[in-house]
Amino acid sequence: MRGFSPRNLKYMRAFAAAWPEREIVQRTVAQIPWRSNLALLHKLDLPETRIWYARKAIEQGWSREILELQIRARLYERQGGAVTNFPRTMPPPDSDLATQAFKDPYLFDFLGTAKPRTERELEQGLVDHIQRFLLEMGAGFSFVGRQVLLEVGDSDFRVDLLFYHLQLRRYVVVELKAVPFSPSFVGQMNLYLSAVDDLMRHPDDAPTIGLLLCKGKDRMVVEYALRDLAKPLGVADWETRLVEVLPNDLKGTMPTIEEIEAELSDADERT
Repeated sequence: MRGFSPRNLKYMRAFAAAWPEREIVQRTVAQIPWRSNLALLHKLDLPETRIWYARKAIEQGWSREILELQIRARLYERQGGAVTNFPRTMPPPDSDLATQAFKDPYLFDFLGTAKPRTERELEQGLVDHIQRFLLEMGAGFSFVGRQVLLEVGDSDFRVDLLFYHLQLRRYVVVELKAVPFSPSFVGQMNLYLSAVDDLMRHPDDAPTIGLLLCKGKDRMVVEYALRDLAKPLGVADWETRLVEVLPNDLKGTMPTIEEIEAELSDADERT
C-alpha cells in the first residue's frame, strides 16, 4: 500500500501499539470512526479507560466531538459516583444499572459562569439547554416535564423535573437545590416518589426513582439520611465551573470564578 503521510503512519503505529489484542480491535475500537480512535489515543493514557470510552461511544452513538466532550468532563471518574440506597431498595439488575446511570458531580458548565441563585433559576437554565442537559444526564433519560403538578389530598405539589428512563422502565424525579444537602430534603422527595407512583405510574412501570441535585453534601450525612428509606433515592452534587472540565495541565493556570469575581469587585471599589 502507498500514499500514507508520515503523520498517518505515526497514528497507525500508535494504534497498533495501543491495541495489541486483535479481539478487542475487532469487537470494540473497529466499531468507532478513525478520528474517534485518534481522540482516545491523544487524550487518554490507560487502556482500561480508553476501552470504557470506546464502548460508551458505541452504546450511545457518540460523535468524535461528543466523545471528546465526555472525556474532558471526566465521565469515567464521575459515573456511578452518587450516594444512593439502590442496592437495598431495588433488585440487583436494576440497582446496578441505576447506580451507573447516576453520577457525581453533575457538570452544568453550559450554564456559563454565573451561579444560579435559586432552584428556579437553575431549573430554567437546564430547560433552556435541554439538549446539553440530556447529554449530561446520560443515555436512556427521556424528559417528561418541569414543575409537574401532583395533587395530594387538599395540597398541590410540583416536581422540579420529571424524566422517564427507557431501560429501567420507571419515572425519575429530579429535585434541584441551590444549597447543600439537608436531611429534610429526603422527606420531601419521599412524598414525591410515592405520589408519582400512585398518580402517574403505569402498572407495567417499576417504582419511581429520585435524584437530589444539591450544591454540596456531607457524604456521611447523606448515607445516614438514606439508611432506612424504603424508596430508591440518589444524591449528587452539581457544578457550573468551567475550570472543572479543563485539561489537567491547564487547571493551575486558569483563575477560579471566585478569583475573577473578587477582581471585578476590587475594580468596582477603585472606580
